[in-house]
Amino acid sequence: MIRKTFYIIFILLFGLVKIFAEDSKSFSWEEKIIWDNSFILPDIDGKPNAGLAGAFSGFIGNNLVIVGGANFPDKKPWEEGGKKVWWNTLYYTDINSRQWNIIENALPEKIAYGVSINLPEGLLCIGGCNSEHCYNDVFLLTLQNGKVDISTDWPSLPVPLANATGALLGNKIFIAGGQENMNAQCASSHFFMLDLSNKDDGWHKLDTWPGKARGFAVSAVQNNGINKCFYLFSGRNYDSDGNIEILKDGYEYNPITGKWKKLHGEFPIMAGTAIAQGANHIMLLGGSDTMLPASESHPGFDRNIRLFHTITQTLVIKDECPYQIALTTNLVSHNGSIYLTSGEIYPGIRTPNILSFHISSYDKGFGLINYLVIALYFLLLVYIGYYFSKRQKSTEDYFKGGGRIPWWVVGLSIFGTALSAITFMAIPAKAYASDWSYIFINAGILMVAPIIIYLFIPFFRKLDCTTAYEYLEARFNYVIRVFSSVSFILFQIGRMGVVLYLPAIALNVVTGMDIILCISLMGILGLAYTMMGGIEAVVWTEALQVVVLMGGAILCIFYMVYNTDGGFAGIISVASAGNKFSLGSIAFDFKQPALWTVLIGSFFTNLTTYGTDQTMVQRYMTTETETKARKSVLTNAFLTIPASFIFFFVGTALYVFYKQHPAELSMTINDGDAIFPWYIFSQLPQGVTGLLISGIFAAAMSTLSSSMNSAATAYIVDIHSRYHKVCGLATAKRATAILGCLGIGFSYIMATWEIHSLWDEFNKILGLILGSMGGLFLLGILTIRANSWGAMCGIVVSIIVQIYFINTQSVHLLLYTATGIISCFVIGYICSFLFTNDKNDITHLTIYKH
Repeated sequence: MIRKTFYIIFILLFGLVKIFAEDSKSFSWEEKIIWDNSFILPDIDGKPNAGLAGAFSGFIGNNLVIVGGANFPDKKPWEEGGKKVWWNTLYYTDINSRQWNIIENALPEKIAYGVSINLPEGLLCIGGCNSEHCYNDVFLLTLQNGKVDISTDWPSLPVPLANATGALLGNKIFIAGGQENMNAQCASSHFFMLDLSNKDDGWHKLDTWPGKARGFAVSAVQNNGINKCFYLFSGRNYDSDGNIEILKDGYEYNPITGKWKKLHGEFPIMAGTAIAQGANHIMLLGGSDTMLPASESHPGFDRNIRLFHTITQTLVIKDECPYQIALTTNLVSHNGSIYLTSGEIYPGIRTPNILSFHISSYDKGFGLINYLVIALYFLLLVYIGYYFSKRQKSTEDYFKGGGRIPWWVVGLSIFGTALSAITFMAIPAKAYASDWSYIFINAGILMVAPIIIYLFIPFFRKLDCTTAYEYLEARFNYVIRVFSSVSFILFQIGRMGVVLYLPAIALNVVTGMDIILCISLMGILGLAYTMMGGIEAVVWTEALQVVVLMGGAILCIFYMVYNTDGGFAGIISVASAGNKFSLGSIAFDFKQPALWTVLIGSFFTNLTTYGTDQTMVQRYMTTETETKARKSVLTNAFLTIPASFIFFFVGTALYVFYKQHPAELSMTINDGDAIFPWYIFSQLPQGVTGLLISGIFAAAMSTLSSSMNSAATAYIVDIHSRYHKVCGLATAKRATAILGCLGIGFSYIMATWEIHSLWDEFNKILGLILGSMGGLFLLGILTIRANSWGAMCGIVVSIIVQIYFINTQSVHLLLYTATGIISCFVIGYICSFLFTNDKNDITHLTIYKH
């Protein structure tokens, strides 16, 4: 049976390699902007539409809406009789049919040069002007059965504003700059914010940017690697005396800190447009850096397409548009395409064209050599499962390896279990996007190692536990044991789903490999060798995967050093100048990831993980002696130190590499954590790419196999054996198969139904329960007074306390586990005094001698 399974897997792998290798031959090699200038506003009274500048525009459902605006419909502005006309006409079309509909007098006033904000319920129009007045009106425009509905139930701006710029960030609207009147035109430094969750509170005036007043500025919202920020670019400063200064500076506003930061470089894009693109890019279209008078000889405005990267703070010219790019208009995105809604293409000259474009995804092709490398690696993993399957004679062998696994292999396995594919991608991404302030998260294992070695391991070894939850029954009761075990099993099913799904997203984004295929490869092969070889196969494959992961990361460092100007010293120099080695604030601010927050959170998180998580406890029982189990924990602890430096340095080196080579950054990748896989895929040669992508697969399967085997162990030992006295090896393998399939199935659901929030809610609920597990074990081990009723009270109150902290966000998320442990321990101990009749024999179940 096992041999047949091995052959079937080999045939499947060979087929997959052949299919996808053939597909890869037709793939292209670059990102391209695909332009379309054929979409045109409808004629008016039989005459060609002159186009509109300063119109409100956006999408209401699937309808593109353009309303208001101004133009010179009869004669050009430099011709005698050339007169600027203001409009309140509305144009709308279903973007698929492109059949225009026109509604005359749609607005109560003829108006232009306001700010348009797309909301789910409609188009919010803010401010604007006509030839005589600036307005502070704010109204929501919607379409109902082809009719316009205008809601004025919105707070007005504190002052009238036209030629301002604005953007939506989360549930807050930011408005910057502009002018207050049309007679004595003068640029302002206004910066207002409206919170949509409490719009009745009105607009708030915020601290302005550390630069000059401006109108005709450009703004966008994008993630800077840490959180989303408001970006302000260019514009012009002008006063009532006719003095005009073109501005080329840029600023970043962080809504969390309420502070502005000046950006590096110059942005010659006055009156242009901007839109967020990908994970960290802002696309800047057109603009002007001069004030040439309107005339027939005007050359037109800038046609360059610039990309500003919010992490590396680099600006590159990506492309040149083959058409004239309009100013004083809006960029709006819908279903993967971006639309420039009419506007001004020469001074005084509008265009009726709706310029649209989309970006073709980077589709390099994975290559036959890479597929072969991955296939060979997978076959090796399956062979390891097949090899150890011949040594499985009992459930003792299947779940505990017969106590014969070398301590150093167990140490590598413990390290590999904690090092998931998410970690392999997320740690470099975090260092790339921010700094080294999170490096102390990994210091937690060093702090808790003595507690694990001298407190938890002796207890589990003395009781000869197969699962950690056996201790909870001996110390408290069976209900608490089952509650904890079932919570762990459900958590591991969800964990399997997300550990498969998130790396599959990243691999799909950068390689084009199908998400379902990625999940299937990792899930089915991980299940195969885990089900065949039991804990021995899991431990040995994890040890192998650690070598692949660490070796791959080190290889990438050498490759980046070689391809970076200045080599290793250059990386250190550029990163230091960018403050990328900062260890964060040392303030006692528990709402921010300051040094003390990270250390405290890391201590309690690692205490729970290494002291109570069945995936770890099971490893402690696979060595011959307690001393060797202790050595395995120390091996993991000491591996964590160099591994942390390696992965954080990978992120720092990525920052320097892409700061020096900004054009190599993809503008289509939307997942910030995909930066390391993107580098692997786009920069490394064939074969090496396959090996490192195998490393990402390996990291996922390492965590996956641990979850499968540990969840099966918990089910068989804590639940099944309670009702079935005879439990053979076949039952253990069936449990592994069923739980593994549930995890894989959960990942398919996440991928197919796109219910990304399901995992967040699932993890939040079960995390509340598991967060109290550390407190529960400490309550049992460290106190004599604690009893089962007190422990149950501790669990309930701990969950309530954590819900409170999550909802109020009064502490940083790194401290949620700490609040769970402390509240469970304290409340459980106090409540035990209320149930004095609840007593068990606790001899040898605490640290105290009886």
